[in-house]
Amino acid sequence: MPLTVEIVTAERVVRTETGIDALIVPSIEGQLTILPKHAALMTMLEPGELIFRKGGAEEAFAVTGGFMEVKRDHVIILADAAEAAEEIDVQRAEAARARAEARIREARARGAAEVDLARAQAALQRSLVRLRVAQRRRRPGPPRPG
Repeated sequence: MPLTVEIVTAERVVRTETGIDALIVPSIEGQLTILPKHAALMTMLEPGELIFRKGGAEEAFAVTGGFMEVKRDHVIILADAAEAAEEIDVQRAEAARARAEARIREARARGAAEVDLARAQAALQRSLVRLRVAQRRRRPGPPRPG
């Protein structure tokens, strides 16, 4: 039996999808592949690319951390933020990257508190994940499930 996957944020249900053959997630233990009949598992997610594989096609999402729970053939992703590749506004993500890089430079120049620098670095990481997912998935490739 294929997987059912739910991606949820505090603001919305990003996607509920059935018939998933494999789910690839960026966990704190490294990249994990979840297949049907997987053992029960709970883990934290790192910012990165989450991929659905279904019938030979792939669909990508940018996630910026959160948690995943696996119960046999049902997976729940509680993400801090999540966007499908086609939803990502590349110009907005580029602007966020530039702002974060500027904040990092400013924080280092003025000897800002570690927390300020860490926040700027986290914002940079989020924007880079979004850009990487959007750019990788907009290249010609295998058809996406529709």
